[in-house]
Amino acid sequence: MAKLPDFEGLAIFAKVVELQSFAAAATELALSKATVSKAVTRLEQRLGARLFNRTSRRLALTDTGQKLSAQAARLLADGEAVENEALAQSVSPRGLVRLAVPMTFGVKEVAPILPEFLSKYPDVTIDLHLSDAKVDLVGDGFDAALRIASLPDSSLIARRLCGMSRFTVASPAYLKRHGRPTHPMHLAEHKCFGYAYLSTPDVWHYANAKGEQASVRPGGPLRANNGEAVMPALLAGLGIADLPDFIVGDAIASGEVEVILEGWKQAESAVHLVMPSGRPRPARVEVLADFLTRHFTRPNRARR
Repeated sequence: MAKLPDFEGLAIFAKVVELQSFAAAATELALSKATVSKAVTRLEQRLGARLFNRTSRRLALTDTGQKLSAQAARLLADGEAVENEALAQSVSPRGLVRLAVPMTFGVKEVAPILPEFLSKYPDVTIDLHLSDAKVDLVGDGFDAALRIASLPDSSLIARRLCGMSRFTVASPAYLKRHGRPTHPMHLAEHKCFGYAYLSTPDVWHYANAKGEQASVRPGGPLRANNGEAVMPALLAGLGIADLPDFIVGDAIASGEVEVILEGWKQAESAVHLVMPSGRPRPARVEVLADFLTRHFTRPNRARR
């Protein structure tokens, strides 16, 4: 396998040519004169040709050095430009942030607040990925994600933003036809809608204030990988659903559906901001993380 070019040697050579002095190059680069001299000698040995004719009074480029100097100067300039751009993005909010968010939560809760963020940070671009599937932040190249769950331990950095209540609900028409369940185990006798991305999608776990627990494996005519997709069937009175507040909250408030199993709750999940571990993060990611944190931790966000 071919060796990588000696980028350091080429950059140091370009700086010596620019300043016409090994000593001046060493001073500007904060290196010793010996280090600068060794880098140029190493480059000469690699190329098999002298780059300078050194005398006690002057430093003159050889023919090979003359031909190489322009390309080395461009390489140095390009390297400085790349480094300066990366530095600028790390200290000021600029560039692209890839953010993964659950589909309905993203449409209803995240998309409406993005204009405020984009107006405040016009040099930041957001690639918003909407999907209820759990993405691999590192493997898929995401800077951050919002996840609604009780998160297990992982190598990711998770910041809890707010709680997210779930409600087991049915339409008045369904309850009139089939009766109102009063215990989780009664759900086995009813038609229930499933959601594929729950941590235990086929089993609903409940607990009450007395510490009693119940787990039921409901069945029904519809299972979806997006919670909002079951809303039409729910409103049509075709079954029972267990959904988070941001999906079903408005329907509860309007009376289109009713909360059942009063006194029994599934474990409350939470909205988490998740980011790959490791520091430092670019300023563009930090300002978006802070913006989302401020918005979703506001006390007046809670509906109930």
